[in-house]
Amino acid sequence: MQSKVNIIADDMGNVIRQSSTSSEYGYVRLQQDRVTFGNGGWVKKSNISTLLHGKLEDLQSIGLESMTTLPGKIIIKEQFEAFSTNDPDRDLKYAGDTGIICCVDGEPIYRKTFFVADATAEDVLLAHNNGAAIKEANASTSFNLEKKPKKATTAEAFGFDSSEEKVEEIVDEKVEELVVEEEETFEL
Repeated sequence: MQSKVNIIADDMGNVIRQSSTSSEYGYVRLQQDRVTFGNGGWVKKSNISTLLHGKLEDLQSIGLESMTTLPGKIIIKEQFEAFSTNDPDRDLKYAGDTGIICCVDGEPIYRKTFFVADATAEDVLLAHNNGAAIKEANASTSFNLEKKPKKATTAEAFGFDSSEEKVEEIVDEKVEELVVEEEETFEL
């Protein structure tokens, strides 16, 4: 259950983009909607993307500019070795927004997506075993529904000093109206 691999152009319609580090190389952004079935019986629809890298002349020679889809699949590959020796922290697998790196016996998992021409290719996934640390991080950041949020006073909401004296002082001030009387004139 997967959709086609879509070729994504940038805001200006360019399919092939030049690398920022070398004018000889470029890349194409690919995207695919996927449906996966987890071990716990959960169905998950996700949108995954990857970059197809190459020399600009090679990318241009296959006619990608005139195409909207590619036959194949975007796969997820997880492993214990960093994908990049220059930036080993680049592809670490994190548990959502917790900031916790997924690990197996203290060894970090690295995760990256790749385009493959074989539409039957399978993901290579590693099951982490540091769930306790992830649960603890989720518990510390989740909202406790049993506690009601503290209501702010008007003074706090508008940035005033919330001490009682100043609030009372503002409330107790009398406002005097200036009334200007005009002379009465009658014309006949």
